[in-house]
Amino acid sequence: MGNTRRLPGRVAELDVSSRAIAPLLRQRVVVWSSVIGVAVIAWAYLAHLEQQMASTMQHDAMMASMAMAMDAKWSIVELMYLFAMWSVMMVAMMAPAAAPVLALVAGARRSRAARGSALVVPAFALGYAIVWFGFSAAAAVAQWALHDTALMSSQMRAAAPIGAAILVAAGVYQLLPAKRACLLRCRSPLAFVMTRWRDGTLGAVRMGVRHGAWCVGCCWALMTVLFAVGVMNLAAVAVLALFVLAEKTGPRGELVARLGGVVLITAGVLVLLGARPG
Repeated sequence: MGNTRRLPGRVAELDVSSRAIAPLLRQRVVVWSSVIGVAVIAWAYLAHLEQQMASTMQHDAMMASMAMAMDAKWSIVELMYLFAMWSVMMVAMMAPAAAPVLALVAGARRSRAARGSALVVPAFALGYAIVWFGFSAAAAVAQWALHDTALMSSQMRAAAPIGAAILVAAGVYQLLPAKRACLLRCRSPLAFVMTRWRDGTLGAVRMGVRHGAWCVGCCWALMTVLFAVGVMNLAAVAVLALFVLAEKTGPRGELVARLGGVVLITAGVLVLLGARPG
């Protein structure tokens, strides 16, 4: 009978707990749904770009067969196109890895009820994206320079010696203390949110920029691998995206990063040996 009398109180406690947890679950669903939706749109656009490029390369091959010059310098229009392409690729690759910290920011926003809290999560995402758009601008300029110096093929792949050097350099970076320091911060989003929190919309943008900077510091070398394997090689883009997700959110992320470094160094050496004249 004693247990029966206490039952209504326990039911009430469970009801209060469920009502407290429900908003958090809704926030996580909203965050993850938004991230997945953005990533799907980005991947769909990349697939569209790949089809367009395949069509363009077929046209270029036909023109080359007619002995027409195909080595024209790119204009500012092509540079802006490259920037847009790299930006979309970064969104497609990095959005899933950013979801955990965005979910934590959403939870912290609710618990703190800070001023301007309705825009905290979008503002954080904007700050995060701004840093990666900066990287995209640098990558676009690098690709533009490689093309204008005839060091990149029509398949958007750097010449073999340069590609080999990129692979080796990216692999070496995976083993450096700088990579480990950035990766540790990316793998500890809760610590970041607890120690770096800033109230208000502008504060959220600043948090996003700071976390995005750690993220770029962690992954910039991996992104340069696309110059070696083909900038619009969607299979390579997908592999890199999964690798980034594994090293940032997987149970043995640091080990994954180091193994990836060894693989990249080995691949670079093999490319270099294959590029040497027999």
